[in-house]
Amino acid sequence: MCLVDKDSRGGAGAAPPGPLRIARAILALPGLVLGVVPLVIVALAQGPPLRPLPWPLVAAAPAATGLALMAWTIALFARRGKGTLAPWDAPTRLVVLGPYRHVRNPMMVGVLLVLLAEATAFRAPLLWAWLGFGIVAVPVFVSRVEERRLLRRFGAEYERYRRAVPAWIPRPTPWDGA
Repeated sequence: MCLVDKDSRGGAGAAPPGPLRIARAILALPGLVLGVVPLVIVALAQGPPLRPLPWPLVAAAPAATGLALMAWTIALFARRGKGTLAPWDAPTRLVVLGPYRHVRNPMMVGVLLVLLAEATAFRAPLLWAWLGFGIVAVPVFVSRVEERRLLRRFGAEYERYRRAVPAWIPRPTPWDGA
């Protein structure tokens, strides 16, 4: 079974999005969630955030992992899915390669890991609250909005994938599409 060649719009030769389309989607979504909101939170925090030396080092692992997952999935969406991470410019092909063979939501896992890294590095209570909100809101959004869209767009192929690959805890072996 081919893991990524179904095109919901019927066009097999769609071109991948250009750098500007990808950059707009990144700035609009992760840029806001991981950049603007945390900067505002830290700026508005009462007093300077606590930053003893080891905390930024502890935050490096989840930050690096989260950013790597996000970069990988954004690249897969562009090259294989012929779209971006933005719902208004979504991939036209179902992407179930790379990290998607282990977990259905690697980009969202990456976002939550970066939020964890920011909360750990800056230790601002409002950043921990922002992370908590993300831990609750992201799965609700994914299950109530995103998965329904994917089912409508990709039908039985997405349903088969959804039954085989867990949403949040990676499966130890990659799904082969069977």
